[in-house]
Formats: sequence, C-alpha cells, structure tokens
Amino acid sequence: MDRLKALNQPQRVVVKIGTGLLTNAKRQLDLGRVAALTDQIAALRSNSIEVVVVSSGAIGAGMGELGMTARPTALPELQACAAIGQCKLMSLYAEAFRQHGLYVAQILLTHTDLSDRIRHLNVRNTIDALLSRGVVPIINENDTVAVDEIRFGDNDRLAALTAALLPADLLVILTTAQGLMTQPDGTGERIPFVARVDENIMKLAGGAASAQSVGGMVSKLQSAKIVHAAGIPLVIANGRAPGVLADVLAGKDIGTLFAASQTKMAGRKRWIAFYHRPSGWLGVDAGAKQALIARGCSLLARGIIEVGGEFAADKVVSLRDQEGSEFARGVARFSAADVRKICAAKGCDVATALGRKAKPEVVHRDDLVLL
Repeated sequence: MDRLKALNQPQRVVVKIGTGLLTNAKRQLDLGRVAALTDQIAALRSNSIEVVVVSSGAIGAGMGELGMTARPTALPELQACAAIGQCKLMSLYAEAFRQHGLYVAQILLTHTDLSDRIRHLNVRNTIDALLSRGVVPIINENDTVAVDEIRFGDNDRLAALTAALLPADLLVILTTAQGLMTQPDGTGERIPFVARVDENIMKLAGGAASAQSVGGMVSKLQSAKIVHAAGIPLVIANGRAPGVLADVLAGKDIGTLFAASQTKMAGRKRWIAFYHRPSGWLGVDAGAKQALIARGCSLLARGIIEVGGEFAADKVVSLRDQEGSEFARGVARFSAADVRKICAAKGCDVATALGRKAKPEVVHRDDLVLL
C-alpha cells in the first residue's frame, strides 16, 4: 500500500498527545518530552503545514503539582487537578513554542460546545482564524466542568471530533504504543494498515496502558470510525520515537494507518453524525431501511415501526433496523409524541394526524446521515 498516496499531502493536521507521553514515572510533566514534541510540531509549521494540538496531561500535571502518587477517584479532586495542571501545561507549551517564534492559544471545550450548532461553528471559525495567523491552537476538554468527559471519556474522541470539525486532512494520535497490535494486550505484531474498523478489529483493542490514562485502544478505534466516515485518515504511532511526526507525513511504515472513506461528509452532516448523543430512536422496517440506504429517500411515517425515548422536534435521533442496530442518524421534524400520533393514525396523512399543517417527512434526507 502506498502510504503517501493514502495521506494525500495533508496541509492541516490534528495531533493528539496522550497523558502517558507527557508525564514521567513520578506523574510529573516530562519537560524533555514536551520540548521534543514541540520541536517536531514547529518543524511542520515551518513547512507550511497547519497543526492543531489536542493535548491531554492536565490532570496528570495537577497530580504532580499536588504530589499525588495515584489518580484520584473523587470528581472534585479530578477537577482540582485539572484546574491546577492546565495552567502548568499551557505555560510549558507557551515557552517551548516561543523558542521557535510561535504563539499558542488555549481552547477548552465541552460536549455542549460542539453539539450546539452556533457554538460549533464559532469554535471552527476561531480555530481557522488562529491558524491563518500562524498560531498553534492547543485544545483540551474543559475537565473542571465537563463531568461526563472526566467520568468516562478522554481526548481520543475529542481529537477525532476536532479533526472532523475543521475538517483536517489527517489525524495523528501519539501514544506509548507502536500502533494497533495483533493481540488485545498490546503484544504480537504491529498491524500497519486498517481499511475499516469492523468487529474483528475492535476485538484487538485492549485497555488503558497506565494509571494516568483514561482511554486505551478502544477509544482510539472508536475515533478511527469517526474520522473514517468523515473522510480523514488516521495514524496511531509511538510518540516517543524520534521524529515520529516527520516520518508519518513522509509515508514511512510506522504505527497503524487507518484509511479514510472515499467520500467526505458535508459540514452539517458531520455535525448530525458525530456531535450528538441521540435524544431517542426510531425503529424502521426493512423496506424503509433499503429506501434510505439505496435510494437516498427521506424517512416517512409508514416506514416507522417503533419510537424509543422522549424527544422534542428538531432533535437528533438514532435510526435502527429491525434487529436493533443503528445504521443512521437524523434530525426529527416532530417530537416523539407526535411521531407516535402519526404512526397510530394509519391511512392518514401527517397533517390530518396532527391536526395542523405539517410536512410529510419525519426525517428529511437532507438531515439524515448513514453511519
């Protein structure tokens, strides 16, 4: 496989740096590692490649400042570590990039910042403005307030969502692993290329590699699914290898390259597909699924066999087949209660069922994304 061809000369790259790379055995920030990674990113900038950094490490840095030897479990303690560590982390990045004549900008995000359409666009516009001025945006989850992110998430997903937001030409996740390996425990042989993440690939994922880390290969493969659908390639590589970023962009056989889909989603469809937790779901019959997939149709009430959850109109819902598998997401034009009324009024059009003027589509094809 021609890696250079698969990468297609990326000009805008998102680089995710994991906690395990940034902290040493004493749970403190590794200044040498920060400097080495900064040098590599600055080298890309000198070659006119725009770089957005998604950096973990705030909680680990806070643990080091507070002298903690184990990651706390209480939410207030995690938030306190994040608040202290984020200042330390940014000061180190700012000083390291200053040595190369580069400025950095801090952007702290929560899930709501990306799911709300206006804020979503504002984030993208801000990053575009920073990149146009040669600034290196450094993004992290706002762990001091983002309860869900601390409880079960990490920055792998945020990196994928950032790449899809821009959109970027390439996502590079730097970790302590060599890439995806043939054994779930991280042993065996490195897998150099993955065309698509399926069930067999997911079985190869292990857990987090260190006590400081939250995610492991599972979250990285879930991120690969997002960027694949968005038409963006992903490379997972060992961030401790000298010159790893230059080698990745040169097409060298390091890490694991995950191919991009041949088609790129439009910005609004990326927003529907990736930036929401569905408010409910619609079960559809086989005929409706076939029409949606093969003919690009809208979803009409007659194809709906079940309504799950309670959702308002204009909310993102999951579309499931008769086996219960999600195959699409879309913006529902009606609330769950109204959809149930429409489905119950067999033989009536939507307007008659609701007693008011209404368009016939429950989910219009322009607001529907196949997964």
